[in-house]
Amino acid sequence: MKTFTLDVEYECDFALFGLVSSTRDYTLAWALNRALRLRLVKQPELLLNLLSRGRLVFTHYLYATETLTFRLLRNRSIAPSTLKKPFLAPDIKEYDYLLAVSNGSGELADEALLQQLVALDVVQYACQFDPNSLKYKENLML
Repeated sequence: MKTFTLDVEYECDFALFGLVSSTRDYTLAWALNRALRLRLVKQPELLLNLLSRGRLVFTHYLYATETLTFRLLRNRSIAPSTLKKPFLAPDIKEYDYLLAVSNGSGELADEALLQQLVALDVVQYACQFDPNSLKYKENLML
């Protein structure tokens, strides 16, 4: 019997930033709202069911307009897990939070936004990633 596998390539069209911060997610969302003049609103938790290995639960904040979208995601699962790597993006597990930005321009363009993120008191470190280079990029497709 022949077995066929389905290979699907996802193309990510957003900028991805990793944030190292020891603060709670709502404190980080509040700081981002003040610094960037946004209104990140908490969404229902993002659930990843990994069939026989259990499920992962991540907090999720969203700000969306017709032209701009910000998503703040916690990288580590808030639910207990038996997995060795209970992360949304296991390839960049060093980062506590992920910020996905679609259609950022002006002061919210990639370089300018990175400078604003690094300047926040609640952020110890920030870095920009190419989401297409991540192994588990399909986890970020919301």
